[in-house]
Amino acid sequence: MPVADMPADVKAIVSIITLIVAAGLAYWARSPIRPEFSTFVMVTAVFMVIAMWIFPEAGVKKGDVKKSSSPST
Repeated sequence: MPVADMPADVKAIVSIITLIVAAGLAYWARSPIRPEFSTFVMVTAVFMVIAMWIFPEAGVKKGDVKKSSSPST
């Protein structure tokens, strides 16, 4: 049974929220992060959004699950 991918509209909403929060942290005057980290915050947020769209979701295939064996004493 294949695992369904995250719908594109959900990915888009998560992407937009991520970028808005990162921009708020990077450029808001009373942000809890230091001003010299604003570029790092934005680059990291953009990287995370791109990675979410490029890489598939992690999942376990039905045959890949191994039963854990009890340790023998």
